[in-house]
Amino acid sequence: MSDDRLIVAIDLPNALAGLELSKQLGDSVSFYKIGLGMLTGGGLALANELKDEHGKRIFLDMKLFDISATVEAAVRGLAQFGHDFLTVHGDPHVVRAAKEGASGTNLKILGVTVLTSLDRSDLDDGCMKAGDIHEITLERAAKAFDAGADGVIASPQEAAAIRALPEASGRLIVTPGVRPSGADLGDQKRVATPASAIGDGADHIVVGRPIWQAANPRDAAQAILTELP
Repeated sequence: MSDDRLIVAIDLPNALAGLELSKQLGDSVSFYKIGLGMLTGGGLALANELKDEHGKRIFLDMKLFDISATVEAAVRGLAQFGHDFLTVHGDPHVVRAAKEGASGTNLKILGVTVLTSLDRSDLDDGCMKAGDIHEITLERAAKAFDAGADGVIASPQEAAAIRALPEASGRLIVTPGVRPSGADLGDQKRVATPASAIGDGADHIVVGRPIWQAANPRDAAQAILTELP
């Protein structure tokens, strides 16, 4: 049976490939993430089909960032489809605008703290503030919560510290960068196993390539589910 703590990232070229993956996974997976990489390949149509025709939960990973009016309008448009989660950058003005756009719906706004593919040298290259990446992530999480975010996206290495923040009470923590024991890290730099991520306070883990690149995706998903505490 499925466990919606596991969110499978459908990072595939188009909606047809995504639909085929969902058929292979069947009832073992109830929650899917669809991101920017599939947007031009029919990703929104796939999200709607999985939600409306197959009863799946949907996480739209759009990582929106723009002026407040544009973010609000974009979120209002996306909220009409009745999906579950939507990511925006965790900057307070973006979070506030997104919450306004989602008002009156059940869409949860998740603020991105620091991408799990980044380390301190990447932040230096991007002219981001100096300091420990762990502390910057906690600061961004707290600011996102203060701005009204329903949850945050953060590396599993920061999950426990974010969960301990007073501002995190009743909020969601969703962790990408999760890899089963022995899996290839790919482009992720700040990772953890499914069990440790959940044990450290994550509500949901996001797993993509270790599932859809597997010879048998359903077996791969089931193996991850057996790791969860």
